Amino acid sequence: MNIANPEVPSPSKAAPPTKRARVLAITSGKGGVGKTFVSANLAAALAHRGERVLVLDADLGLANLDVVLNLFPKITLHDVFTGKAALDDAILAAPGGFSVLLAGSGMVEYSRLTAEVRAKLLEVIETLAPRYDRILLDTGAGISDVVLYAVSLASDVAIVVTSEPTSMTDAYATVKVLSSQQQRGVIQLIVNQVSRLGEGRAIRAQLQRVVDRFVNPDAEPAVKLDLMGEIPADPAVREAVQKRQLLLEVYPGSAAAKAVNALAAKLAT
Repeated sequence: MNIANPEVPSPSKAAPPTKRARVLAITSGKGGVGKTFVSANLAAALAHRGERVLVLDADLGLANLDVVLNLFPKITLHDVFTGKAALDDAILAAPGGFSVLLAGSGMVEYSRLTAEVRAKLLEVIETLAPRYDRILLDTGAGISDVVLYAVSLASDVAIVVTSEPTSMTDAYATVKVLSSQQQRGVIQLIVNQVSRLGEGRAIRAQLQRVVDRFVNPDAEPAVKLDLMGEIPADPAVREAVQKRQLLLEVYPGSAAAKAVNALAAKLAT
């Protein structure tokens, strides 16, 4: 089977109910915390575990997944939205054994959520869900309506955060909005660039205390922050990014690569 264009059973043939992909939105309160790096390498780790994985670049206006993967798409999500290309033609095979659906960069028309963008994005995910085991939505950063709508389409959400005060403040703001607007009861945390073992647990605990004090008294359901895992600060990450290659492909034995594999193992359980 071509991973870039997975076959879809004909609706005319009798078949058991199709299993739908588990959709995980990977987001962040602020940019520059490694969200796209995490999305791409987590996809590779899941693919190495035998899952059929698609990463959809849901940062519709400022897409950079193509840069991380060193891909040069001729067809993007923009072409699908405008009817210039078929959805299957926009899906590419990525290094690491997963598929990607890339967005165009610098598309001002996608900086705000219109009814058309809302309908098209939903249609794309609904079409692709039966073809994969897991879909990762690499969203934009922040709490714009485009980002929040993309997150709303996922069954699970993970926020990438670092120990920087601005990252933690913005992560809290994201949790608050997801609680009030989407009634999220469980939100995953991926703590990136930790300097010591256990720092992720400390950051989760700190954020949970703030959420318990300022969000949970009025939240229904109460928000629980679940630490999916932590990724250590690792010079191999910068080298892989500069080479525009996946960390798991060029430095599979690095500390950060092992941490990403641990994230995938937790997701797969």
